[in-house]
Amino acid sequence: MSDNHREWWRSAAIYQIYPRSYADGNGDGVGDIAGIRARLPHLRDLGVDAVWISPWYVSPMADAGYDVADYRDIDPLFGTLEEAEALIAEAHELGLRIIVDMVPNHCSDQHPWFRAALLAGPGSPARELFHFRPGKGEGGELPPNDWQSCFGGPAWRRADDGEWYLHMFAPEQPDWNWDRPEVREEFESVLRFWLDRGVDGFRIDVASLLIKQEGLPDKATLPEGAPAPDADRPEVHEIYRSWRRIADSYEGERAFVGELWVPPESLPRYLRADELHTGFNFPYMQSPWDAAALRGVIDETLAQHAPVGAPATWVLGSHDATRVVTRYGRADTSFTDRHQPVPVDLELGTRRGRAAALLSFALPGSVYVYQGEELGLWEVEDIPLHLRQDPAVQQSGGTDPGRDGCRVPLPWEGDGTPFGFSPEGTDSGTDSGTGTGTGTGTGTDIEPWLPQPPAWKDHTVAAETGDPDSMLELYRTALRVRRTEPALGDGPMAWLPAADGVLAFSRGSGFVCAVNLSDAPVELPGHTTPLLTSSPLDRGLLPPDTAAWLRTE
Repeated sequence: MSDNHREWWRSAAIYQIYPRSYADGNGDGVGDIAGIRARLPHLRDLGVDAVWISPWYVSPMADAGYDVADYRDIDPLFGTLEEAEALIAEAHELGLRIIVDMVPNHCSDQHPWFRAALLAGPGSPARELFHFRPGKGEGGELPPNDWQSCFGGPAWRRADDGEWYLHMFAPEQPDWNWDRPEVREEFESVLRFWLDRGVDGFRIDVASLLIKQEGLPDKATLPEGAPAPDADRPEVHEIYRSWRRIADSYEGERAFVGELWVPPESLPRYLRADELHTGFNFPYMQSPWDAAALRGVIDETLAQHAPVGAPATWVLGSHDATRVVTRYGRADTSFTDRHQPVPVDLELGTRRGRAAALLSFALPGSVYVYQGEELGLWEVEDIPLHLRQDPAVQQSGGTDPGRDGCRVPLPWEGDGTPFGFSPEGTDSGTDSGTGTGTGTGTGTDIEPWLPQPPAWKDHTVAAETGDPDSMLELYRTALRVRRTEPALGDGPMAWLPAADGVLAFSRGSGFVCAVNLSDAPVELPGHTTPLLTSSPLDRGLLPPDTAAWLRTE
């Protein structure tokens, strides 16, 4: 699985960086490009192939950068365009590819085109670039239809002149009207802007939502079983065919990954040879820690991808999901909402998280690692309400605690906050591009933008480095084996006979992965050499909640 492999995206291990929380280079308590550049060697040493960076564009940060005011520049919170270009170049020198987020469904209400639309007034060409409509009711005081925002409440906000505009997320995020050729041309230009600067691909935010049904009908008026009027419309595929032509015109195999919350039968349509290269695997991320459920998701995933020849992706977490150690430490290990905190057994969750990593890394296709998974970090569930910044918290009146718990800044070193996340002293910074962080994490007066748990002192990169029992060293070893083992990455797999509660499969003729999800030790499949186990074997048996990689020849 050489990084120079032509279709690198078919087998890549991709690390997601949430910029606010990866590393702070200028000492303001918020992660930035300088911090990412200084900590790039961590990703090289981890053994990933590519880095996906969540939005870093100019933004008022109403939704942590997913409200974009300028798609061609970097928000000063994170740095400058010149720093971004340097980061791309430095990553390439280390053998790391760069994927950036693209947010095409909506922009910021501070985007120049939307501000112009507000000023232009009803009926203007500027307003046709968005979804403006008169309201219902005698005075137009009611929203134009019954659509609801993904963050809660009506998906409409009324402008000062009485018209309403559509926002499928926060009110500060107006939806683009993709029926307009100007919108399509603008985003094609934006893609070229970043491709010209060397990015290797794009993660496409809410990729299925761009097209809305003509007339924006009320959902309540549609017949039962009718296609959704606000998602997964057939016209969206024309957009991605256009984008694919642009990507294919560049050297170096540029790739797309779509955030696709779509029915199983729809997914392959997005992954055809002339559309997106890959799609984020939400069913796998949502599956409970149960052998039958996981096998069902794996089989379904591979069956969906096979007809179009697309590689599967395997995902345990993201900036939108409860951290896997916490989820697997609950009685209900499925993808549950955050609304009702329940007891968590972190030791159990960690054990399962280790096994899940080996399972994911052994499956055919590419794999994603969300920052902090390699350290075994857990969801921070006791963030005070007044410090939470996710718009879902405000729009729900605090009933939804939001996604901040998985976005807490990473711990790098030291025994106290900010654990090396920020450099020591408010006037110091990193020597960008040197590959070394300047923070010592010895208890500076810099407070990270979200509070870190004191217990993370045992889970810093420094604390886990060299500890053979740590999550970090497990990830480093597993990713190294994955990169050098010919059977791993994209390719065939075959299930092997196994006891109830056990998953066992072969990759090629010489590699087997076995995962024990039962409550008792089990025999290992036939093998010649154990390559790696997520927890120690028990007198030669595979203990509960443990995975093993085995050489069979």
